[in-house]
Amino acid sequence: MIRALLIGCLLLLAACASQPPLPVHTPSLALPLQLHVEREQDGQRQDWLLVIQREGDALRWSLMDPLGIPQARQKLVEGTWQADGLLPPNPQARELFAALLFALTPAAEVPGNYPQAREHDGVRVLKPHWQVIYQAPLAFSVSMPGQHLNYRVSALGNTP
Repeated sequence: MIRALLIGCLLLLAACASQPPLPVHTPSLALPLQLHVEREQDGQRQDWLLVIQREGDALRWSLMDPLGIPQARQKLVEGTWQADGLLPPNPQARELFAALLFALTPAAEVPGNYPQAREHDGVRVLKPHWQVIYQAPLAFSVSMPGQHLNYRVSALGNTP
């Protein structure tokens, strides 16, 4: 019994340790946003459409493939991710959403939301998680150094 409880506690601790960082306060974003996300890893490329919208106090994140098939849906409610719909959990999508929230946070709000972050000459870094290089406010790349994973992000349509 005690061994099972100890194993359960260790698994819970490991799950908490692997959560990507989130801002202290929800940043003020101009929503809704429609973004083209291009994922590159080990020479393979995937394209997605990401829609971010406000729903009351929550931020809804919907990731779809080019055919419009949902890949992940999550809500960020009071600093925690919650499943939105019947899609299975997708930890990679949560990490992507957290990285994009970091990248989309207005520069003036970064110090209060991500105290460990550094920004210089169009590059924003939160070690050891993410590096964001901006070409324009809604055109940037995000790299996840430990995973050899890169995303290119750009605005679509009538994004504010």
